[in-house]
Amino acid sequence: MTLETEINTAAAQLKGRTPQETLTWALNHYSKIALASSFGAEDVVLIDMIAKICPDAPANFYVFTLDTGRLPVETYDVMAQVQQKYPQLNLQIMFPQADAVQEMVSTKGINLFYDSVENRKQCCYIRKVEPLSRATQGLEAWITGLRRDQTANRATMETVELDADRQIAKINPLIDWSNDDVWAYIRNHDVPYNKLHDRNFPSIGCAPCTRAIAEGEDLRAGRWWWEMSNQECGLHVTSDGRLVRAKS
Repeated sequence: MTLETEINTAAAQLKGRTPQETLTWALNHYSKIALASSFGAEDVVLIDMIAKICPDAPANFYVFTLDTGRLPVETYDVMAQVQQKYPQLNLQIMFPQADAVQEMVSTKGINLFYDSVENRKQCCYIRKVEPLSRATQGLEAWITGLRRDQTANRATMETVELDADRQIAKINPLIDWSNDDVWAYIRNHDVPYNKLHDRNFPSIGCAPCTRAIAEGEDLRAGRWWWEMSNQECGLHVTSDGRLVRAKS
C-alpha cells in the first residue's frame, strides 16, 4: 500500500470523528509525530486535548513552535502559561538560521516584507518555512490546527492528508470545527490563550505582519493585510504554491 493510499483510507475512516478520536488514532498509529503550534486558539485546544488523552506525554510525540524573532510579547506570555499548565509537554522551539536572517536584513532591511510580495515570501521562508522543514525532519506525521472555515484555500482540506513536499501525513483534527467550537472548548476547559484574541486578533503571526480585524472581515484578513494574496505564509502549501489535499 502506498503512503497516499494509506492516508486516503485513513481520511475516509476518520470522517465525522471527533478531534479526540482523531488524535487518539494518530498518536497510536504513528511512531514519531509532532504538533505544530503557534499557540493560537486552535493549537492550545489541541495541546489540552492531547494532555488529557495522554497525561504522561507519549515518547513518540512532541510539540514544536517556530520562534521567528518577530513574535508579539503576548505569544511568549501564552507559551509560558502553557508550559506551566502542562509541565509534561515536550516543547521544541525552532529558530531561523541566524546567518540567513542577518544577510536578508542587511541587504533588504528589517521590514523588507512591506516592499513586495517576493520579499515577504523570502522573510516567511527564512523565518518559518525553513525552520519548519527542520522541525518535521524524521517525522511520520504532523498535527495542525487548521479549520475549513478559516479561508477559502482551506475549505477542501481533509482530516488526514498527504504532505506532498515532506511525504508524511498531515493531521487536521479540528478541520470540521467552527470558531465558536474552538472558543467554547477554551472556556469550558480553562485553557490558556493568547490575549491578543480578546483584541480582535483571530489569527496571530509575527507582530509586524498581524493586525486586528474589523467586524465582518475574513478571519485571516489581519495577516499581510497590505497584500492582495491568499494570506498564507507557506507553511501549509506545497513547493509550487498550492494547497493540496489527498484525493478522495
